[in-house]
Amino acid sequence: MRLRPLAFFFVVVFVLFGCDKQVRSQSQSQSQGQAQNSFRTEPQTLPDPGDSISASRKTAITRAVERATPAVVSVNVIQTQQVPVNPYQDPFYDFFFGRQRANVMQQDVQSMGSGFVISSDGYIVTNQHVANGASKITIAFADGRTLPATLIGSDQGTDLALLKVETDEALPHLTFELNDGAIVGEWAIALGNPFGLFQASDPTVTVGVVSALGRDLQPQDNRYYLDMIQTDASINRGNSGGPLLNALGNVIGVNTAIFTESGGSVGIGFAVPAEKAVRVLEELRDNGFVDRAYYTGLRGRTLPDRWAQTLGLSEARGVVVENVDPGSPAEDAGFKPYDVILKVANEPITNQNDFVGRLFEYRPGDVVPMEVVREGEMVRINMKLGSQRE
Repeated sequence: MRLRPLAFFFVVVFVLFGCDKQVRSQSQSQSQGQAQNSFRTEPQTLPDPGDSISASRKTAITRAVERATPAVVSVNVIQTQQVPVNPYQDPFYDFFFGRQRANVMQQDVQSMGSGFVISSDGYIVTNQHVANGASKITIAFADGRTLPATLIGSDQGTDLALLKVETDEALPHLTFELNDGAIVGEWAIALGNPFGLFQASDPTVTVGVVSALGRDLQPQDNRYYLDMIQTDASINRGNSGGPLLNALGNVIGVNTAIFTESGGSVGIGFAVPAEKAVRVLEELRDNGFVDRAYYTGLRGRTLPDRWAQTLGLSEARGVVVENVDPGSPAEDAGFKPYDVILKVANEPITNQNDFVGRLFEYRPGDVVPMEVVREGEMVRINMKLGSQRE
């Protein structure tokens, strides 16, 4: 992953995406045990369209959409919120009686996003910001069916959530592209339910290309959008959680965010890459959460401008270590106060947010390679992360 400058992205609007059905029907015999491994099934290939005139209208894109549509769904969410009520609608009520005396009522707030089925036994992907705080979740399929869903787990750091519906029949589902990943310049097909207009129907299809890989956005609400796929396929509010497909109909990313100054699509959208998504989704399926309770023993902050020259740097970039806990993973790895961390896993670190975001890719027990400057010299350090649960 390469860190890219963030100044270009002035506003990032996180939108609810949509999905429908999977690329491939799994109505064939598939046991529940096999479904547990379905997140990493082999990518499929599409048949030759033949030489007939009618077949000539069909392209790789139309065939991919046709096979993917049954697995794309709308995700309807109801959140119960506590809302303070001014019984007299009087602007002076709070002034005289105080906000603590205001009545409070429960209010159901409905929102909608998109998602897609990833296993024949009913696992569904969407965004964490779609399912967050839900008291009720209903899945609407393209054929008009609706089913209640359970939130298996969610991960705020990557903005992913895993849902589950119960059904007696095998559901068509999409396949993640894990062999080759996304390729810059290849077709990118976004499916979803923009603005919640067309739930329980075929998803809306927009087409573009993979514009870039490894894009990093500013953190938002403790969500770290790193190493994202950028696409110019039109993505709007309501599409969050929908699939981004390649021309084979395989999922290369989970649509998550857009850059916009107007609130609508301007051709700069972002998706969580398939490999990262699968790792998180498997953890959510197995544990219900992603274990980020790692421990480093480092205490530091963004390198101040006035310290840069003193510490042998030409610019104020990176994280300066202010303290190292005795007996901690950081001390065991050889960190010292006033070390300046410039890279994590060969990815440049500009500030403390970058550092925290990069560590979100790791779990307790993982070894993290870092590059630091110590007294003007470059030093490479490998730190094995501890666990706060120990």
